[in-house]
Amino acid sequence: MFDRLRLLLTITRSKGIARRYFIVNGFDGALTMLGIIMGFYVSERVDYAVIVNTCLGAAIALGMSGLTSAYMSEEAEQKKKLSELEEAMLTDLGSSAHGQAVRFLPLIIALVNSLSPLLLSLVIIAPLWLALLDFSLPLDPLQASLGMAMITLFFLGVFLGRISGTHWLWSGFRTLMIAFVTAGVIYLFG
Repeated sequence: MFDRLRLLLTITRSKGIARRYFIVNGFDGALTMLGIIMGFYVSERVDYAVIVNTCLGAAIALGMSGLTSAYMSEEAEQKKKLSELEEAMLTDLGSSAHGQAVRFLPLIIALVNSLSPLLLSLVIIAPLWLALLDFSLPLDPLQASLGMAMITLFFLGVFLGRISGTHWLWSGFRTLMIAFVTAGVIYLFG
């Protein structure tokens, strides 16, 4: 199955697209969670359940947006490419590997686009969930979640550095700076 998926990704040159969607929507999800949690951090203390539900609602909305928007746009792009290839070859490619890719890959790309913000958001709000379950944490749960957001954004930067061939530490530092600037602006306005 994975060999088939690899073949379809290669045929359509979609591996880079999936990777970009993972990074872009993962970054959106992590920065959104950072923003929401930071907003609660600078305001009067609110029940952790309210914070978790707010973050979860935003994460689900980001996931659904990623799923539907990526599916519709990738389906349209893949169909267009297939149609152009069929015109150039003067043949129907519907039952070929190219045809399968047009039907299958938009869903894969959409799942990547959807799951990256959702899963990263769940990781970020995990300390708040643990607090709701009465687990004792060494840090305040809000501070721990802010830390998880910073770590998540740093590792997304590391991943980008590995892709681009730049130094991983520099790339991670750049995304971490974006997180600190975002948190700082929210802190100033809070």
